[in-house]
Amino acid sequence: MSEQKAPGRRHAAGAGLLFLREEEMRQAQELMMLAWRDFGGVVDPVLETLGLGRAHHRILQLVGHHPGIAVGALIDLLGITKQSLGRALTDLQLRGYVVQEVGRRDRRLRLLSLTENGAAVERQLFDLQREKLMGVYRDVGASAIDGFRRVVQGLMDDRTRLILEDVAAAAERAHRGGA
Repeated sequence: MSEQKAPGRRHAAGAGLLFLREEEMRQAQELMMLAWRDFGGVVDPVLETLGLGRAHHRILQLVGHHPGIAVGALIDLLGITKQSLGRALTDLQLRGYVVQEVGRRDRRLRLLSLTENGAAVERQLFDLQREKLMGVYRDVGASAIDGFRRVVQGLMDDRTRLILEDVAAAAERAHRGGA
């Protein structure tokens, strides 16, 4: 049973860690911040060559992983304003990387997908980060990977998890032809 499905077990897995000192918590925060910086840095040379930034990358990544994602859901997942998304999204559309379509059922929805060129760029960026992650995963082993996933999912708030579930459900409906 997973951590998310068994709230009663949430503290059981880490019960022996309740003694963690402030210094250990500061170290964990610092490690996450620096690791995220370096993980993002893996793609920076390609982004720079293309004249794109990390905001563009985040959009490409989420739209690539969730084709047909609604603009509103993307805003919610990224935790940014409509204006902030608009700048980077407009740039990606002008470059021919992202297309926007009106929802078939709900015409108020603006659904985003990658073009062939956008998918190629997203794949190139994904492959670079995948290689980095695969190397780390090989080094640490399966139990560490599971623990890492549980920690990262635990850091996400419930709202983010619900949005991800909704996006996945919408993609499944669209795949079945019901969107």
